Amino acid sequence: MRTDPEPGPVVGGRRWLILVVLCLATLVLVVDNMVLTVAVPALTESLHASAQNIQWVLDSYILVFAGLLLTTGSLSDRFGRRRVLIIGLAVFGVASAVATLASSPGELIAARVAMGIGGALLMPSTLSILITVFTDEAERRKAMAAWTVVLMVGMVGGPVLGGVLISHFWWGSVFLINIPIAALAIVSAMVLMPESKGPWRKPDPLGTVLSIVGLTSTVWVIIELPKGLARPSTLAALGIAVVTLVSFGIWETHIPEPMVPLRLFKQRNFAGGSLSLALVQIGNGGLVLVMTQYLQFVLGYSALKASLCFIPLAVAALVFNTLGAGLGMKFGNRPLVFVGLLICAVAFAVLAGLGTNDGLTKLFVGMALLGAGSGLAMPAAINAIMGTVPPEHAGVSSALNDTLQQTGAALGVAIMGTLVASRFTASMPADITGTARHSLGQAMATRDAQVIDAARHAFTHAESVAYIAGGIGALAAAIVAVAVVRNTKPPTAPAEGDGDGDRDGVNEGALVAAEA
Repeated sequence: MRTDPEPGPVVGGRRWLILVVLCLATLVLVVDNMVLTVAVPALTESLHASAQNIQWVLDSYILVFAGLLLTTGSLSDRFGRRRVLIIGLAVFGVASAVATLASSPGELIAARVAMGIGGALLMPSTLSILITVFTDEAERRKAMAAWTVVLMVGMVGGPVLGGVLISHFWWGSVFLINIPIAALAIVSAMVLMPESKGPWRKPDPLGTVLSIVGLTSTVWVIIELPKGLARPSTLAALGIAVVTLVSFGIWETHIPEPMVPLRLFKQRNFAGGSLSLALVQIGNGGLVLVMTQYLQFVLGYSALKASLCFIPLAVAALVFNTLGAGLGMKFGNRPLVFVGLLICAVAFAVLAGLGTNDGLTKLFVGMALLGAGSGLAMPAAINAIMGTVPPEHAGVSSALNDTLQQTGAALGVAIMGTLVASRFTASMPADITGTARHSLGQAMATRDAQVIDAARHAFTHAESVAYIAGGIGALAAAIVAVAVVRNTKPPTAPAEGDGDGDRDGVNEGALVAAEA
């Protein structure tokens, strides 16, 4: 097997500048996804888009993004992580420029597809470059915490930024902001980043096709799930997903140089951490969707005021991400993941108690708890996962982790959306019929005080059920974490006589590489 020389270690403050670039690349993705949620009413009116058009504007991106992640992660390992990152940023920036000029729903959907391709190229590269640049465990924890903060701040700041832009400019401005960020990240990457890649491997065209078809079909099923599983198109997609993913698993475990190293799931930290993150993302995935409706329709807040209510979540995540980096070196990953996920479960329980006339105290407490729990758990879980990964598989392993989280988030939107819709209809009085019985927005549009009051109460009941489901997901994730994940002790203080001590964390990645 031919190998390509790896660059020497990145020394001095340069690696922290590289982290800034990686955070910029991540920020442009997260902000774009979240900022679009508040632009939907404006672009609907401007482009005369139907409900189906809007669904495709939102879903086309995630369909392409999730479907290509494993393939693009493998490409980054093969052809160079910096190169693929730069290409992804360029594609994303150009597609964003096209989106700002869209004059029809079809043009915007095409631009979103291109943005999904760019996002799939750059997302796996960010995390894989991070773990190859930061080889010291203490520094890696700090870098991982900073990277996770960017994810959380982008998730919360996206709607805030979107509200400001929509209030002062046209809907296309939510895509326009991507262009300078992408350009800055490209220039910085070219100047600061060393290139890194894994050993040369034979191409795996069949594995590539099976992964793309299987993942795209899976996401399609999740998106269509709220409409009913019995629909012929949904059943067909489900059958294709099952057949192709099972075939992919069999194929990848029987060829000498697989595209995706599925043997990583034999490592308890990788398997347990991945499953924990996927489970908690089921709850987090639908949170913004449900909470935004509660704030705007039930409490009557504007889009900007509603988005500002997410600030406690971002602040708490920032504080506890920073705190968790130090605690992780002292206590290891498993306690942080477990405690953080338990706090997330408590947060969902608090949010489940929100009513139609509650003030902001309960809301802010729930949001702050969710930020604190996520701030403790997510960096520790990702550190546990990526600590098991050998350098040559950094890109595709990062993509595998991203895929599981994206699938969990998409499943969360489908599950929580379906729960809210069904419980809302069931909770509406029998004498209210028509579209107002099935849609909170339509009920508010009737301007009938009795219908509006009934809809507000029905929605708060429905969202409580959804938050309880999110809490159950977080609790299940905590149980998985404590049962499966091995505790990663700091390498400077191994336990004497502990036969498993050297198999944890970063050293476990070396073991996988040796076994390969």
